[in-house]
Amino acid sequence: MAELDIGKHCQFGTCNQKDFLPFFCDGCSRVFCLHHKGRESHCCSEVSLRKDIFKSVSNTSYLCSFHDCDGKELLPVVCPYCQKNVCLTHRHQDDHECEKLEAHKPRMSATQQLVKQIVESKKGAPNSKGRRGARNSATAAKVALMKLKLCATGDKSLPQSERIHFQVFLPKGTKDRCLPMYFCSKWSVGKVVDFASSLASLKNNNNILTAKKLRLCHPLSGEALKMELSLESLLSNTESPLYNGGDVILEYLDNDSIGVKYTSAYLTEC
Repeated sequence: MAELDIGKHCQFGTCNQKDFLPFFCDGCSRVFCLHHKGRESHCCSEVSLRKDIFKSVSNTSYLCSFHDCDGKELLPVVCPYCQKNVCLTHRHQDDHECEKLEAHKPRMSATQQLVKQIVESKKGAPNSKGRRGARNSATAAKVALMKLKLCATGDKSLPQSERIHFQVFLPKGTKDRCLPMYFCSKWSVGKVVDFASSLASLKNNNNILTAKKLRLCHPLSGEALKMELSLESLLSNTESPLYNGGDVILEYLDNDSIGVKYTSAYLTEC
């Protein structure tokens, strides 16, 4: 019966011991026994090569050329302007007093001069801010309307197509400065006032002749809107800046008053 050839012979020197569970070195790719499996024990050529490389790198250093600096780096750090070797501490032009630092000043001056020329040329150009301002205003109105739709209160039975949203600024002295509401586009200003006062829990004495009246006022001019006009007619009026998603002011006015003064005092952040 033939003998089974199992195992490998150790390849270290004259050892040649046969090991049934040989060890393969991943450095030199040779086979060793249990006693010579370590790289140091079989003088692995890979270990010697790494030591030589590390020794050569360790012996190489680059001195900093900046005066009174004894810094060294394993890799060269060269200034791209003066081409001098420096350390990491003095790598910037200001830090090693680079002799080429002054060369950048004329370039900066030229850049400043170019910017000045561009600004001067724009002064005589036609002003396009009007168009941009109009587009920006339209975009802002759409954003304001989207925000109001998220939190406005009103008659939920109204169709979406008939809803007009306003940020309603309430009379001075009330707890809330403003409330987002929506109304029907077909309602008159008088009905809007009654509905808004109900939502905001305001006292409404518009049926009492001698009492102050709740009036809906223009957000810019402060003028009290006529009670018989419909929201639809006010929104379609090109001379009126009322728009869906805009602001209105609700305030108590004397019977002979035509509106509120200092509208900016109302139109504050809610």
